[in-house]
Amino acid sequence: MNKILVYTCSLLLLIVACKPKEKTVVAQNKQELQDKNQKPMNVLFIAIDDLRPELGCYGSPQVKSPNIDQFAKEAVVFNRAYCNVPVCGASRASLLTSILPTKNRFIDYRAKAQEDVPNAKTLPSLFKEAGYTSISNGKIFHYNKDVQEASWSENPWMPKGGHRVSYDPTTNNVVMKSGNGRVYEAPDVADSSYPDYKIAQKTISDLRRFKKSGESFFMACGFFRPHMPFYAPKKYWDMYDRDAIEIADNRHLPENAPKSLRGSTEFKTYSFGNYKPNTEAFHKMMRHGYYACVSYVDQMVGDVLKELEALGLAENTIVVLWGDHGWHLGEHEFWGKHNTLHNALQVPLIVKVPGKAKGQHTEAMVESVDIYPTICNLANIKAPDYIMGKSFTSVLDDPKQSFRKNVYARFKKADAIVREDFTYSLFENGEEMLYNRKLDPEENKNVITNIKYEKVLKEMRNTLKSKQQQANNYK
Repeated sequence: MNKILVYTCSLLLLIVACKPKEKTVVAQNKQELQDKNQKPMNVLFIAIDDLRPELGCYGSPQVKSPNIDQFAKEAVVFNRAYCNVPVCGASRASLLTSILPTKNRFIDYRAKAQEDVPNAKTLPSLFKEAGYTSISNGKIFHYNKDVQEASWSENPWMPKGGHRVSYDPTTNNVVMKSGNGRVYEAPDVADSSYPDYKIAQKTISDLRRFKKSGESFFMACGFFRPHMPFYAPKKYWDMYDRDAIEIADNRHLPENAPKSLRGSTEFKTYSFGNYKPNTEAFHKMMRHGYYACVSYVDQMVGDVLKELEALGLAENTIVVLWGDHGWHLGEHEFWGKHNTLHNALQVPLIVKVPGKAKGQHTEAMVESVDIYPTICNLANIKAPDYIMGKSFTSVLDDPKQSFRKNVYARFKKADAIVREDFTYSLFENGEEMLYNRKLDPEENKNVITNIKYEKVLKEMRNTLKSKQQQANNYK
């Protein structure tokens, strides 16, 4: 009898002891199952042509960019982001493959990844292989069909006419015949009169489709403005008083500038009407046009981001907003990109990741090739070993962290190194530039011959050699 009682009590104790353990095991298994079944993070990559960090969230006192500024409050704003090539086609091919430029690779706007690095995997191709639907709307690669089959689930979509489409039929006739027309246009028309509206609406349509289907997506959305010509509806021009627009105060070449330093001549291919280049009136007109186009594209970005939010997709979507290179707005009498001065290299980069830091600025230095591995890291997709960028996910966790000590860029016959305090350029003919950006942030004086900077110059030369070797390592 006692044996039976002892056995019964022991059995009851064993059951009671095991029950919580069983619940714990079930709970753990359930959590593991949820983790395994968790929907992958979507990606919305917004590329904006010719946009330098001339936005309210970057401290610009003149530009009105309320939608991007609002987005910045929910994201991390990179104050020291740089392109690797200051020209659209090469910059995009470099970013989308995470491979640095050389004198024989990613040279100008005509650069194609499929020709310069035919064996490289593009960023969208990795997502496509991982089961995502990858979409290209607007200008992503400069050449729309570049690495098309491997990169995109559907044919890249582009509105008819490209960035030079004018509301004025007379101007359009000029474009069809000569390739370029007037540099500015401000008709009193709806947003839908220009291609960027169509790009935004196509992106919105795709977002709605993916919300309905439940597909994971890598969506690339590329806007044309503020690339010249400065064509935007009148209401965006009316946001600015031209007389009150401040223009560059360094409308001259840097002191001791080498003969090799030149600016873009693209703006000269347009008609200026009654404006004489590089007069004060010309500077105000050009800035007015650039600002109006920034405000127009800001509205298009806002339309897309509001729809992402309304559909409930924002909580599971990584959003990256990037400008493909910098731009001179009359500084040193330059208009455009195409050199290795700071204004041509610095780009806007704003990254929003659910669960990461938001509403903060970071001084961490990053370069465009770093975006590829970062997005892969965030989405738990393995990037190829050969890529040259580094993931900056640690900065998204803690924006106060430092990242790179310097960044590398090149354009045609010049290579450059940018670090926190100096910028350095070496031309193929041996000419050099060195600017002390702490004392001379506008780069008005080339101090290459100042013996005070001999140590700095030696460091910069050595850093450049190291970067060139890294760039040439890709086979």
